[in-house]
Amino acid sequence: MNTITPNLLQVKSIRGVEVNRNSLLTQVADAECVVLFVGKANKAMLAENNQFRCVVTEQVEEARKVIHQLQHVFKKMPSAIIYGFDSNYETTLTEWDAFFNSHQFLGSIPFFVYIDKGFDELKPLVARYTFIDDIITTSAWHMLSNKIAIVSKFKRMRTFPVYKSSSLRTRLYSGKFYSNLLKRTLDITLATGGLIVLSPFLLVIAAAIRLESKGPIFYAAKRAGRNYRVFKFYKFRTMVPDADKQLDKIKHLNQYDGQGNGPTFIKVSNDPRVTKLGSFLRNTSLDEIPQLLNVIKGDMSLVGNRPLPLYEATTLTTDQWVERFLAPAGITGLWQVSKRGKKEMSVQERIDLDINYAHNRSFRYDMWLMASTPFALVQKDNV
Repeated sequence: MNTITPNLLQVKSIRGVEVNRNSLLTQVADAECVVLFVGKANKAMLAENNQFRCVVTEQVEEARKVIHQLQHVFKKMPSAIIYGFDSNYETTLTEWDAFFNSHQFLGSIPFFVYIDKGFDELKPLVARYTFIDDIITTSAWHMLSNKIAIVSKFKRMRTFPVYKSSSLRTRLYSGKFYSNLLKRTLDITLATGGLIVLSPFLLVIAAAIRLESKGPIFYAAKRAGRNYRVFKFYKFRTMVPDADKQLDKIKHLNQYDGQGNGPTFIKVSNDPRVTKLGSFLRNTSLDEIPQLLNVIKGDMSLVGNRPLPLYEATTLTTDQWVERFLAPAGITGLWQVSKRGKKEMSVQERIDLDINYAHNRSFRYDMWLMASTPFALVQKDNV
């Protein structure tokens, strides 16, 4: 076992349960965040992130022994397990599936699949192997600590329910099959039909955006939806191209009552980064139309809680607020219908509305929210 960098250790000599106290594994055991990487790791990539210590093994069996040693000798667990995707993935993932089935307590550990390219092709694996939380690439490595934080919170809640009320658990987790089936059928039907009917109009909007300012027509950003699952979220671009880089400059204009010690939402009235055409698109909600692609892909639903930027989602990981992520991400929902475009709104009020929908969602409730949405489409304030 050799030290390669201060943040990267290779574990190739571990074969038994006993651990030599002089081994380099002791150097990572006291780290706040220990990540177990299984497979052939990119050493330069792992060395980039100094927020965690990474233990590397090449085989699942060795990884299991490392987990055992961390658990029973050093009294801690890996903060996350990352499997480097390879051609032997069927056997490897089957082994992990059997491992988690026989060690359900360990099911709360976030599990990610790492791949250099081919992200979309691996999505079926997430549905097939339910213990996989997400697929990550090198570009997401710098924010891995945040991803681990939000995923581990939800998995702990799911593995060790904090809810004492059986009636609450019933409302959250059962009786949803037929409602979800009807919801998904409606989502696909309306989203597909909407894109076909609106396609000429969408081309006009795209041309207008390109004529007004240089930059991409669509805005694509990572958002956290149901169960904290991260996906690429699409809208028509309504701001100047470098708007994200100017976020710190306009935080003092935030209409939410953030105090810096709790959940963070940012919404600015008359945001100076918004273009003239963008202001019109926002006030009429036309900028939301590309999200129909997210609905078809299954990232979102027509009705649900708004998917959050990752900097907002990472502040909502307490037991008090995590329930809002039990509902699917949606284009419209309870918050939009009741409070869209209104300044007099607290962070807690918005979270409460999201949690209320998560508890009471049903196909009938969704129909009511969809019917109420047209009255909320035209905003009185440019936000």
